[in-house]
Amino acid sequence: MEKPNKKQVLLFYCIEAEELARKVAAQSPLITLQSINWRSFDDGFPNLFINNAQDIRGQHVAFLASFSLPEVIFEQLSVIFALPRLFVASFTLVLPFFPTGSFERMEEEGDVATAFTMARILSNIPISRGGPTSVVIYDIHALQERFYFSDHVLPLFETGIPLLKQRLDQLPDADKIVVAFPDDGAWKRFHKQLDHFPMVVCAKVREGDKRIVRIKEGNPAGCHVVIVDDLVQSGGTLIECQKVLAAHGATKVSAYVTHAVFPKRSFERFTHKDGSEKAFTYFWITDSCPRTVKAIANKAPFEVLSLAGSIADALQI
Repeated sequence: MEKPNKKQVLLFYCIEAEELARKVAAQSPLITLQSINWRSFDDGFPNLFINNAQDIRGQHVAFLASFSLPEVIFEQLSVIFALPRLFVASFTLVLPFFPTGSFERMEEEGDVATAFTMARILSNIPISRGGPTSVVIYDIHALQERFYFSDHVLPLFETGIPLLKQRLDQLPDADKIVVAFPDDGAWKRFHKQLDHFPMVVCAKVREGDKRIVRIKEGNPAGCHVVIVDDLVQSGGTLIECQKVLAAHGATKVSAYVTHAVFPKRSFERFTHKDGSEKAFTYFWITDSCPRTVKAIANKAPFEVLSLAGSIADALQI
């Protein structure tokens, strides 16, 4: 079956995602960056202007978003709802990190499902001339959240795991890698993509008033163990996992998360300091959270695996 011709894509982006947008555009001559004037009125509300609006008619258009803080979401939503209405041939929203829903629990009457609310908002993006909006999201935190979107948009769920696998193949001790999951949720999410590696599954158990990490199955002894999860906030669970893995004979411990949120500079718990014991040999993250990427620049053990190539490919789907 003959493949369709690849499409030229005009890529708009928010201020925070400019560096990632430039990396995406560098992946293909078919992707051209476009600009928006991000201004504010004196009262703080957005005063926005889409440059070259007439020229994007009939073109395939995408927008690279970053919902890192609640205060930047409204201005981006205003642009996201405007672009498809400019008679574009198709519209794709790339939101690498879907931020709401981490640790969101509906445990009693009155709890508010903010992830469901955000999905409902995005589900109402206007259709373009080519049909519903495509929404590209990487490693969404709770798998059931994919069902929060209505049929008015087409969610495309991608993963950063291929970037990790490529990086692990480059390591000198690639034959000694064991993948560890901090809990059953991470195992359910990722084990099928990493099933060619030996695995360790950890679990939090209650011991008196404390919740501590134990190894549920697998053996890390004599191996370079890589803890894999979708996101990190404070990093407490990763640190507890590292301790128990080292206690059970792991020669090295590293970590990978797709989304490095790290509120309140909690990444500093992991940085290598002179004279201190290096608990984590590597800590791989992606550039789905641009603020964190900027903050951890040139700080060991962090390494950024860019989603740029994957995003460029997704824009051709």
